[in-house]
Amino acid sequence: MARTNTFLCLGLFLSVFGIGNVSGDDYLPKAKDITWSSHNFKTLLSWNPIPTNHSYTVELYGTGSEGERNPNCIQSLSTECDLTKLFTELKHTYYADVLSETLPGFTVDLVEFPYTRSENFCPYTDTLIGRPDFEIKVSEEESSITLHIIDPLSAIYHAERLLNMRDIFKEDLKYRVIYRKAKSTGRRIETTETNHIELKVDRGESYCFNVQAYIPSRSRDKQLGDLSHVKCSEARQTSIIDEYGIPVLAGACFIILLLIIAIFAMIMACCKCCRRAKEEEKDKPLELI
Repeated sequence: MARTNTFLCLGLFLSVFGIGNVSGDDYLPKAKDITWSSHNFKTLLSWNPIPTNHSYTVELYGTGSEGERNPNCIQSLSTECDLTKLFTELKHTYYADVLSETLPGFTVDLVEFPYTRSENFCPYTDTLIGRPDFEIKVSEEESSITLHIIDPLSAIYHAERLLNMRDIFKEDLKYRVIYRKAKSTGRRIETTETNHIELKVDRGESYCFNVQAYIPSRSRDKQLGDLSHVKCSEARQTSIIDEYGIPVLAGACFIILLLIIAIFAMIMACCKCCRRAKEEEKDKPLELI
């Protein structure tokens, strides 16, 4: 606000003394380095340079529409403009003109103000999708894990409600799930067309997951959204019964029992043979010398 007042006073001073009429080429430098920045459909336009003795006005043009202005971006001293609310058709292609204009109290000998045009921008295909959240549910048998994915919210309102990504992209929105065992570096990737996915896992193992939005209809460099934070399932200490199962353990016990019986039988047979040998030795007549 202080800066605006300074420029306003300067303009009035120059007007009073008759030196407010200046050349447009010297006084109104064109905007440059215009870039779009859009995350979850919140879309900003930014540019350079910072104004020193002029202001900027932004006009947005869409398919078959007249130029629209954000009231906050008219004769502004900022080099950024939030155009989110002006995108009424998210699949349309837009461009913006950044006009270099005078400050109040100044006049220039120009038919129209100089401007710079941005590159084309389509919210539906160009906005970056933020990280989703998800919940982990382990089955009672612990043989599978189900992820319940929560759609990121957009910056777009409809009927006083913020739309989420599923509301906007519908069947175009898929999710890519990257997961691995907590104690392993090897990873697997699965894709789901819905907000739920069930994965087969090893019993008792902890698994770690990342999730990101996946929109295959887009260009390759804009298909994937931001990765979610890592979440891991809890590991459970498994008993020997859980690890091998009752049938396997019963079979092992039966084999061990058979081995014990066989060893006992061999010992008994050996003892019997030893007693018989001693008895035969005892019954032999003594040899006379």
